[in-house]
Parts: sequence; C-alpha cells; structure tokens
Amino acid sequence: MDRREAISRVGLLLGGSVIGAEFFLSGCRTGSSVDTEDLFEEDTVAFMNQVGETILPKTETPGAAAADVGAFMALMVRDCYEADDQKIFKKGLKDLDEACIKKYDSTFIKAEKDQRTALLNQLDKEQKEYSKKKEKDAPNHYFTMIKQLTLLGYFTSEIGCTQALRYLPVPGKYRGDYPYMKGDKAWALA
Repeated sequence: MDRREAISRVGLLLGGSVIGAEFFLSGCRTGSSVDTEDLFEEDTVAFMNQVGETILPKTETPGAAAADVGAFMALMVRDCYEADDQKIFKKGLKDLDEACIKKYDSTFIKAEKDQRTALLNQLDKEQKEYSKKKEKDAPNHYFTMIKQLTLLGYFTSEIGCTQALRYLPVPGKYRGDYPYMKGDKAWALA
C-alpha cells in the first residue's frame, strides 16, 4: 500500500470501528490487571516505531517513526485497551518478531526492508481472513490493533496533520464547492 492509498483509507479507519474506541469518548481509565509498562521500554518503542514505519514509510513526507507512533501505541494500549486486548497486543508483538525470526532467521528490527514489508503483508492478509471468519465474541487480531494504532497515531500527530494532510489552522468561511483534484491530500480536522 502506498502513502496515497493509506491516506484515502484513514477516513474509513477513523470513521469506522477502532478497537478501544469506546474509551476515546468515555475517557481513559486507571489501573489494569495487565502490566504494560514494558511497552514503554526504549527497545519496545523502537520496535513498534519500526513496525509503524514499515506500514507507513517515509516518502515525500515523514513516516510513522518520525511521528513516534511506538510511544503512542504504548500509551493507548495501557490507557484505553481492555485487559484481554492488552494481553493480545503484547503477545502479538512477540509473535510478530518470532514470525520474522522463523521466516528470515532475523529479528524484525534487523530484517531487510523488503522482508519486513513481506511479513507485514502476510500478517495483513491473515488478519483480514481472521476478521471475515471471526465470531462475535472472538478476540481481536493483534495485527489489526497494530495497524489501527499506527494509522491513528500518525494521522493525529503534528507531522501527520501538517505534512501528510492539508492543514488550515484558522479556517475561513464555509465553502462547500471547494475544488478537488485527484491526488490532493485529505484535510486534517483541527
């Protein structure tokens, strides 16, 4: 997926169902039975940043790592996810790295760019199939969470809003017939 396609899909993502979204509206909770502090360790944040960078790489605009989506993911998982989803997310990070070692004999961080991309494409297909067959109360797929948090973290960051999207800090009057050219950036909502 290229940057343009990712931007066009972010509207669907932000308008659609996001895991943990009920906490965006009701506020974050305190305390959890799952220890998530290891997600804030420097190596773990760097790993999540690299996964995010593979999903949204640097092109003519900065990638997900520049927006520090790893730290965003850690915060959101700790503060907004239910205990079951926290466990799935943490296990999923380990599973992702183990899958890379098994397939390429290298950790995700040390793998070649094309290897990381191929692995994440495989996981994306896996999570899509899982979602199609998922029962109502079945647990979420970890890659769904990683991908959603990457997109949400990037497109709500300063970098995402001001460099990947068009941004107008002080909007003028409403103009409903504003011309749109195919390939234009989407608008950031302030």
